[in-house]
Amino acid sequence: MRIAVASADPIEVETPLLAVTIGESEPPTGMVARVDEALGGALRRLIASGEISGKRNAVTVLHTTLMAGDTPRLRSARLMIIGRGRQSGLSLETARTVGAVAAKQARDLKVNTFALIADGLAGNDVSPHSFGQALAEGMHLGLYRYDHFKSDQNGETPREIDDATVLAADAAELGELSAGVSDGEQLAGATAIARDLATGPANLVTATYLGERASAIAREHGLAAQIFGKQELEDMGCGGILAVNQGSAEPPVMGALRYDCGHPGAKTLAVVGKGITFDTGGISIKPAENMHFMRHDKSGACAVIGFMQAAATLQLPVNVLGVFGATDNMPSGSAYRPGDVIKSYSGKYMEILNTDAEGRVVLADALAFAAEQRPDAIVDLATLTGACVMALGHVCSGLFSNDDDLSRALTAAGEASGERVWRMPLWDEYHEQIKAPLGDIKNTGGRPAGAITAAWFLANFVGEVPWAHLDIAGTAWVEGSWAVTPPYVQKDLATGVGVRLLAYFARSWAQAPDRATPDLAGTRRPA
Repeated sequence: MRIAVASADPIEVETPLLAVTIGESEPPTGMVARVDEALGGALRRLIASGEISGKRNAVTVLHTTLMAGDTPRLRSARLMIIGRGRQSGLSLETARTVGAVAAKQARDLKVNTFALIADGLAGNDVSPHSFGQALAEGMHLGLYRYDHFKSDQNGETPREIDDATVLAADAAELGELSAGVSDGEQLAGATAIARDLATGPANLVTATYLGERASAIAREHGLAAQIFGKQELEDMGCGGILAVNQGSAEPPVMGALRYDCGHPGAKTLAVVGKGITFDTGGISIKPAENMHFMRHDKSGACAVIGFMQAAATLQLPVNVLGVFGATDNMPSGSAYRPGDVIKSYSGKYMEILNTDAEGRVVLADALAFAAEQRPDAIVDLATLTGACVMALGHVCSGLFSNDDDLSRALTAAGEASGERVWRMPLWDEYHEQIKAPLGDIKNTGGRPAGAITAAWFLANFVGEVPWAHLDIAGTAWVEGSWAVTPPYVQKDLATGVGVRLLAYFARSWAQAPDRATPDLAGTRRPA
């Protein structure tokens, strides 16, 4: 779908579907009032009768040709009224959800193009660029499908939207609004990459496949890339990744991609992702019920790959190092066992109590490798614990950090992107739970505070680098009838969480007060 931006009289726009928004308990204003006048006050009457409520994401469709009599009053065949909620609640997320609702409804109505009036949709503190970006994100992500393996579409070609037009009230804002729409399209495309990879079945999306896909994206977008195979991981001493991989017939991979923004003195952000392509739990095997969803256990790595594409296409003003460790976790005669002691890449020894706590074991090597590159900050993403899902549900990701400034910036980016995070404590008392009798640390501290002790495990491998861990176990995909999702998220499919959050964060973090940017010359980093 292509999105254009224009300034035009909505009455004169010829389209099969014109979408407008109405606030809750509010009369039509601006361009929408002009549409209402052309319809002889029909919208006001329907609002007064309660048929149009203005409640968030409520939709009413009117066929204007049936209302026109002998003389058409609008050149649009249909009018779609989308509720935007109360004025006090307007935000970028409002624009994102309205964009998704409009695009999905247009597809359901089997039209191939539509127009949306942007007037009145953004709050006063939202820039045209940010508004346009959020709107485009919602439109594209709302239309996302994963139908790669659908051999029979009931004899029909899936309906797609070819074009959409955003109608701006102020012609002076067209340039900035158009630039925002372009960025939103790029960001949605990068998110779709992460969604495709995370949803992909384990017999297709192996660790090798993730490495190949990352390399292809690097070539396409001018990123430096290095993919470490099993022999290289052995030579490097990546004992964590290799231990989890012991039970598998598929070789492991650690990928490292680098984006250079070209700005002298720019800060460097390292993003690290967990890439368990399928998690059986290993010897500590999981229950069979819902195990098929464990194809999503690679969502952190997929977010890293998607974000690296976003960094390049959006030309983010920071340098980015993207690292992911990838393997599946399988039970077999060669699998690692509870009671094993593993030497990690950093030299620390990890005592294994539960082989189903494998993600942190893999991340130990990936985080230590990233910290060795001496970035200004590290953010890792991992579907790490069921405990985080129990604490926060599917509404937001858990945030754990050793740095207050980094936490505040990520929290703000979460609000702006709609991928919200909530900070959890990392007090020293929790670290006591993972002290090991045989090794330096053990890979689980038991059920109490399980998400926190898992984060503490990871903290052992980042040194003094400002670091944040995002536990995305509850937000990487959504299942179950109890889960409430925005209209740009599809249930049982990957959300691509983290790609947009990191993009919003990177832009603001680039402008934050500088930390001393280290000289990376001579350190180990991707070629």
